[in-house]
Amino acid sequence: MKIQLTVFIFLIGITSASSQNQLQQADDLFALGNYSKAIENYKAIDNLETVYDKIAKAYIAIGNYGEGIAYYKKAIVANPEDDLLQYDYAKLLIRTKKYGAAKQLLHNLIVEDSLNPNFHYEMGLVLEKQKDTLALEAFKKVYTLDKTHQKAIFKVAKQHIIKRNFKEAHRLVDEGLGFYADNVELISLKAQAYYFQEYYTHAVVWFKKLIELGETSEFIHEKLSLSYAQNSDYEDAIYHRKEALKFNSFDANAIFVIGSYYERLSDFEKAESYYRNALEIKDVSLANEYQRLGIVLNRQKKYDEAIKAFQASIIEDPTDIMTEFYLIRTKDEYYADTDTKIMLYEKFKEKHKGGPLSAVADRRLQELKQEKFLEKN
Repeated sequence: MKIQLTVFIFLIGITSASSQNQLQQADDLFALGNYSKAIENYKAIDNLETVYDKIAKAYIAIGNYGEGIAYYKKAIVANPEDDLLQYDYAKLLIRTKKYGAAKQLLHNLIVEDSLNPNFHYEMGLVLEKQKDTLALEAFKKVYTLDKTHQKAIFKVAKQHIIKRNFKEAHRLVDEGLGFYADNVELISLKAQAYYFQEYYTHAVVWFKKLIELGETSEFIHEKLSLSYAQNSDYEDAIYHRKEALKFNSFDANAIFVIGSYYERLSDFEKAESYYRNALEIKDVSLANEYQRLGIVLNRQKKYDEAIKAFQASIIEDPTDIMTEFYLIRTKDEYYADTDTKIMLYEKFKEKHKGGPLSAVADRRLQELKQEKFLEKN
């Protein structure tokens, strides 16, 4: 009898050791990223209910969220008191857009432990997805419970920026950066806050910090470019707008803006090139673009081409008096015959009696008539 009992205990020991080895092997496979093989090994373990959560995580790792959810449900049934399981399951429900179920689960967790900031944070994410205004209150609760919570600080500070409460936004961001100076999300908020406040010099400093940290995007370079332009630093503005173009090379508006910066630098040849490029890409009303092209052509004394550009602008928008006047001024520069010039201004005055440019046209008309008088004498 003693021999039989000893053998039985020995066999149990072997089985237990074998099971432990299999679990260790499955865990090692999971740690190495061999998730499908890990699932096979987990499923071969005798006490399957002890590894339901691990199987769920392995399925999630390979993108099979359906099986992940199924095994989390089994894990919770097997371990109904395990709050960590329920918390992980709630995050998976959020990830798979099952917001109603996630909300109920998080509510239960908060009832059990109202001082856990991450329960409130995940609840805030659910409410945010459901466009519930109580989301902000959830994020504020997180901040109250944990002043170092970077994600909550970001959510609350972002809302202050939206509401243009910049002083409070800066305070929160500075507090967050005090705990983690390289938080790119908070640095981005800082840069945007200064930009919206029209403190462009400060905005430049913070947008450049993002680039120094390896962050690069169309948004960052565009806002940097606009900030430099507001300070009349057009060369830097051009550089960053070109960097932004690398993300969207057919952005006609960006190309046009670069042209305007070259125009400010009096580099009319490059301005012309960018304006023409923008015109080739755009498929909407081009009145403004043709007008600006006409202006830079005029500045280069390319009067014949400028006239064609202004005429194209008028075709796009026949109501633009300014373009019409630019056209007459260019013809004034281009044509030699004084009588023709006088006729152009007289027609303009007749067409736009009492208009905002009538006085300007009248002054030039008087000058031309005096020139004609002097020519005869």
